[in-house]
Amino acid sequence: MIVTTLRRTLHAPRRRLATSPFSSTSTPLSSTSSSASSSASAAQKKAQDALGGLSAAVVRAGAYARSALGPFGTRLSGLLGSYQQPIKYNFAVTREVLKHVYTAERLQPPTSFGAVLGTYSTLLARARSIGYWRDVVRSGEYARLGVYALEAYGIFKVGEIVGRRSLVGYNLE
Repeated sequence: MIVTTLRRTLHAPRRRLATSPFSSTSTPLSSTSSSASSSASAAQKKAQDALGGLSAAVVRAGAYARSALGPFGTRLSGLLGSYQQPIKYNFAVTREVLKHVYTAERLQPPTSFGAVLGTYSTLLARARSIGYWRDVVRSGEYARLGVYALEAYGIFKVGEIVGRRSLVGYNLE
């Protein structure tokens, strides 16, 4: 419901937005109301500018997608018809939400080379240490390490299959 209302507001023609009850054309009740009205007008102008920038970005993205996909992209955009704009808008919103989640969850790669180097030096020191391997066998942690190794090998093999574009061997044709 809220998304539909927001979408209608963002996709509404500009003249409809300008005649909304929050625009500066409404009659002010007092001097504080007129300042609130002018700040609402400024906020509305910023929102319209942002909407204009967003729609320009969507148009550029659509043109890029059509050129990248060639005739298939043109045919696909023709098949979408009137659903084309809402789909592009939903993709843009999804992209922005994912960006915020990515940053909030701190999923970005390490920013310093020292952090990466420190991690790999710790792994290498553990792999060389006889005492570490004794502790692994004594505590039964070798099962967990085995599962990790099997998982890494499986990911590697799936990558090989995808890279070869063939389940078994390379296509020679």
